[in-house]
Amino acid sequence: MAKSVAILGTQWGDEGKGKIVDLLSERVDAVVRFQGGHNAGHTLVIEGEKTVLHLIPSGILQPNVECMIGNGVVLSLSALKTEIDGLQERGVDAVERLKISAACPIIMTYHELIDHVREKARGSRAIGTTGRGIGPAYEDKVSRRGIRFADLLHPQRLESKLDEILDYHNFVLEKYYQVEPLNPSMVLDDALQLGACFSHMLADISGRLHQLRDAGKNILFEGAQGSWLDIDHGTYPFVTSSNTTIGGVCTGAGVGIDAVDYVLGITKAYTTRVGSGPFPTELFDQDGERMAQRGAEVGATTGRDRRCGWLDAVATARMIKVNGVSGLCVTKLDVLDGFAELKICTAYKLNGQLINQVPVDAESWGQLEPVYEVLPGWSEDTRGITDLQQLPDNAQSYLQAISMLCGAPIHMVSTGPERSENIVLQFPFD
Repeated sequence: MAKSVAILGTQWGDEGKGKIVDLLSERVDAVVRFQGGHNAGHTLVIEGEKTVLHLIPSGILQPNVECMIGNGVVLSLSALKTEIDGLQERGVDAVERLKISAACPIIMTYHELIDHVREKARGSRAIGTTGRGIGPAYEDKVSRRGIRFADLLHPQRLESKLDEILDYHNFVLEKYYQVEPLNPSMVLDDALQLGACFSHMLADISGRLHQLRDAGKNILFEGAQGSWLDIDHGTYPFVTSSNTTIGGVCTGAGVGIDAVDYVLGITKAYTTRVGSGPFPTELFDQDGERMAQRGAEVGATTGRDRRCGWLDAVATARMIKVNGVSGLCVTKLDVLDGFAELKICTAYKLNGQLINQVPVDAESWGQLEPVYEVLPGWSEDTRGITDLQQLPDNAQSYLQAISMLCGAPIHMVSTGPERSENIVLQFPFD
């Protein structure tokens, strides 16, 4: 029986989704990116060789898998070209198997410039964006002045749209931010050249997905970032500009809710966050430093150090509910090897009151004091274990606690960065 599976992060991103997408891609016919841009990276390690993907679906490393970029993605064609060139140099075909929605909003040069000058102007109030133009591109999409992929293939249409758009953006750049305006002719020429390079990839992604579904094919929807970075449900305003939760699958790929048969929630065995924003369980001690070092917690896209802390079961449980998670994949369990004790946040204190739910208003997040359940750690090495019963008893107990406190069964456990280093309790496509 054919199945469609969505892979979503349940925390603030960097949960290790790329490796799991690659693993599950062995059983699928198509992998789809449905939101975000090149502000997130998925790292895959196969036989010691590391691959970092930003826009191209992680299924590209599996032969014969169709890879699609849906309309919910804001697309930098220059970044995509760099990514494709890198894969081609390694003998990975990333041209014939990649298709792009005609409705993809394009990240233009002015979007990146606006992102940089805006963050600089905010000073200490900066949100911590990646500076890649993601937010400004989504803003133009919502304001109905965005450039779509199909526009790049019609020079006169594109020129007419750019005249109006740059009249607005150049005014803001010059009068408000006091920077030099962009040359419309140069912006037009660059966009047309890039459009010509990728014209053969234009496709009706929604229509193709319906065809595959009707033909009984397996489909994998690959999420980027994490649920707590969702523009609607995350720790606003310290969020990304797209819907990273389950609703983004439907709107960003053009499928109905009945097209998702199973949701795999990727949950790191501890918690990390990149950039600014509240983080109740963040550690500023040797335990946090140890997590960062053992887990190589550096952003694949940004190069920024990730903040580390204990697992927050309250926050994770909320996103398991929001996403309708069918099963969890707990990643980086091996990073916790050697800790004498481990902690899981099971509640918060807010203004002296004990609460067991996340705050209603995002501003209260910064005032939360975590309440922990303490569990014994383990000294044994769990790296590469593929059988649950071979894990130390305390590691098994830790996983059981995560499942109970977060409210979802654990179907997979990642015990290392390699494709083969997993414990599979229930395979999503079985």
